[in-house]
Amino acid sequence: MKFLDGFGEQAYALLRIVAGLLFLAHGVQKFFAFPAAFPYPLTPMLYGAGTIELVAGGLIIIGLFTRPAAFIASGMAAVGYWTAHATQGLYPIANGGETIILYCFIFLFIATRGAGIWSVEGAKK
Repeated sequence: MKFLDGFGEQAYALLRIVAGLLFLAHGVQKFFAFPAAFPYPLTPMLYGAGTIELVAGGLIIIGLFTRPAAFIASGMAAVGYWTAHATQGLYPIANGGETIILYCFIFLFIATRGAGIWSVEGAKK
């Protein structure tokens, strides 16, 4: 589609920022019960997940240490899928794991591509 030519960098930056914001929101819900209380008791694994969601999500949003933050977030999402969702059945549509699989692969993509424009890392160039 010709009308979107030339907007790849901006679209990628929006993907990075929005994915980071949504990931961060999971940590905010776990630790601050905002905008709704987290429905499960916080286990040590969930404390770890919430910490990664807050820290990595924030770093991905601003584009600082983007590759390692996204790689860690991708790994956390993979572990989350296999420990919390796959135990309910293999297929994501049946076990509620679609979102976490998308996080896994979006963050893996971000880890391979880096921060891009509209980022702290991009401002250094």
